[in-house]
Amino acid sequence: MTPFDRFAGVRVPFPFSDREDSKRRPALVLSPPGFQQRCGHLVLAMITSARQSAWPLDWPIADLQAAGLKQPCLVRFKLFTLDARLVLGAVGALEAEDQAGVMAHLRRLLPVA
Repeated sequence: MTPFDRFAGVRVPFPFSDREDSKRRPALVLSPPGFQQRCGHLVLAMITSARQSAWPLDWPIADLQAAGLKQPCLVRFKLFTLDARLVLGAVGALEAEDQAGVMAHLRRLLPVA
């Protein structure tokens, strides 16, 4: 397994909570490559274009082109792990400004001493 860099955008099958279907959606890699190699899973955050239902700490992605996104999206801190074998591929990566914003929000969400 080739690990993904932290802050890479990847395409993954997202399940629906009310159906057995899934759709291919972008997600943001939060786990470092070493973690991915050791356990074969990635820690991810949701990337969504949904703006009608804001979550605390949503981060609007400024550089959509670098992130490989076609429409305005935001990082939503709906975190999950996924088996690396289910990742469908990379789509782009967050630029430095977006990385810093996501990290600041992640620290607010998960304050670690």
